Amino acid sequence: MTYLFQILNGVGLGMLYFLLAVGLSIIFGLLQFVNFAHGAFYLLGAYLAYEMVERGASFWAALPLAALAVGLLAGLTEAVLLRRIYKQPHTFHILVTVGLALVVQEFVIIVWGPIGGNLPAPEALSGVVILGDFVYPEYRLFVIVFTAALAAALWWLLESTRLGAIVRAGSESPENMALLGYDTLRINTAVFALGAGLAGLAGALAAPIRGVEPFMGVEALSIAFVVVVIGGMGSYAGALAAGLVVGIAQSLMATLWPEGARLVIYLGMAGIIVAMPRGLFGRA
Repeated sequence: MTYLFQILNGVGLGMLYFLLAVGLSIIFGLLQFVNFAHGAFYLLGAYLAYEMVERGASFWAALPLAALAVGLLAGLTEAVLLRRIYKQPHTFHILVTVGLALVVQEFVIIVWGPIGGNLPAPEALSGVVILGDFVYPEYRLFVIVFTAALAAALWWLLESTRLGAIVRAGSESPENMALLGYDTLRINTAVFALGAGLAGLAGALAAPIRGVEPFMGVEALSIAFVVVVIGGMGSYAGALAAGLVVGIAQSLMATLWPEGARLVIYLGMAGIIVAMPRGLFGRA
């Protein structure tokens, strides 16, 4: 039962990692832009949900509003600042986005303080599911079901709609998209906002499980890059598969070897880089 509990925990973690990583992967696939501020959007999503609930809003209202607010803020940031450096070398991308992440982190510390807080699960999901001898928290089960449904909706959006076709075509040949009359700047902004909004949603969903604290974005960013590298840059299926693998491995290792729970995912990433430099589903 302990291992089943940890596997389910790993699936829930893995789906949160997927939401983090798929936004990063989509942004890189379309813009070829290395976004080291992605963890900051996760941080903002968690704290915005926390603040809204503290002020009396319901968790169900705070969840979409936090994701929407993060997406709008990210879209504005992309339009005002980041699009000016797309054509610069990746070192410029790293310097600017790391600086942006530090600004967001310090902003969080100034507004909410250096000490973290706890966001309670919604009352409707504060209980447990009992199946014989197996007991599992309702909120964690909700996270698994909700993120799985969202993953299916994202896949449909990217693979079966006109918007998804435009995004995929833009990642292959932005010049041809511009020649066909599409406003590539607006497409870039929308995709960046979508990716950041997914990170903000992941932060809001994770807050009742892990609480909120000003440095949670740093850990989230490192995990997101691990998942993207293992799954393959720009790959939706890779982000999903790698997120689940990393989440389950980390959760099981927390039981078998707690000190090595984080180490194992980085060892796995190193092994993938050596054996499959493009990742599990990466393209040339």
